[in-house]
Amino acid sequence: MRIAGVASAFPKHQYDQRVVLSALQRHWGPKVDNPVFMERLQARVGVEKRHLALPIEQYEGLTNWGEANNHWITVAREIGEKALCCALSRAGVQPAELGALFFVSITGISCPSVDAWLANRMGLSRNIKRVPIFGLGCFAGAAGIARAADYVRAYPKQVAAVLSVELCSLTLQHGDISVANLISSGLFGDGSAAVIVAGAERNSEGPDILDTRSVLYPNSEHVLGWDISEKGFRIVLGRELPEMVERHLAADVDAFLEDNGLVRGDIGNWILHTGGPRVLEATATALDLPEEALGPSWDSLRTRGNLSSASVLVILEDVMNRNRPAPGTHTLLAAMGPGFSAEFVLLRW
Repeated sequence: MRIAGVASAFPKHQYDQRVVLSALQRHWGPKVDNPVFMERLQARVGVEKRHLALPIEQYEGLTNWGEANNHWITVAREIGEKALCCALSRAGVQPAELGALFFVSITGISCPSVDAWLANRMGLSRNIKRVPIFGLGCFAGAAGIARAADYVRAYPKQVAAVLSVELCSLTLQHGDISVANLISSGLFGDGSAAVIVAGAERNSEGPDILDTRSVLYPNSEHVLGWDISEKGFRIVLGRELPEMVERHLAADVDAFLEDNGLVRGDIGNWILHTGGPRVLEATATALDLPEEALGPSWDSLRTRGNLSSASVLVILEDVMNRNRPAPGTHTLLAAMGPGFSAEFVLLRW
């Protein structure tokens, strides 16, 4: 099994973080007791630029969740198609050749799901297996690769695609001035990414998928997720999140690598979810990684923000197309998210 192609696509509206902060200050200014506190929160998230689904001036006029979700459907179709078309082209795969399409998102919903629209729009096979996945959050991109790998392991002559679309800006709660919402308003960006996974009997180039693993931490549902109401998605962001990473990540990574005859020192390249500065710092501490090992994650956070499930896929694209490791190098792709859960994908170039 191999990753044969990766591509990303973003909304055309890109803003400097200072522009976004100014808009938020105009909206929340009278409600926030200490405006300097909001500026400090925004500065700490480590984001310099972000793409937004809509022109920034349109957000003030969004009055309800249904309206925001309608925008999600429109933009998700647009950038999802761009990412998937580009990934297929890079993999040398025709749209009609896809055997399965795993669509992941946590920032909007539709029925029929976006993958059905893309199947009609792009001329995908009438027999394609469509698997829309909602609820996995930030680790859904890694989990999508793992599920696509499961599929092509069973059908080695086939090709599967993973498509992530996250439009986090459309989930912003306009009336919520909690610390969690203030942080998320500065941290999350919008974007899409697609990955093509080819079976062992396909003539494809790219890193081999050696193994995958899912880990669910019991009784940790309160750490991360959404509170869903008539107002939409209100973020749940527990203070103990970095502590969870430091407490559990190393042991689970080591166990996964040991089962593949490896140790952490054998990993020459790390593709890690851009959860935010505190999560990246906790990850580096837990795994005892040098600063440069998380360089691609920090760069992605700075230039795009946290893209939820698309984050690790966008970093994977950066590595494949701009900084490909030497043949034989092992890479660990990892992300953590609601559940609280972790997903690992072991690659070899």
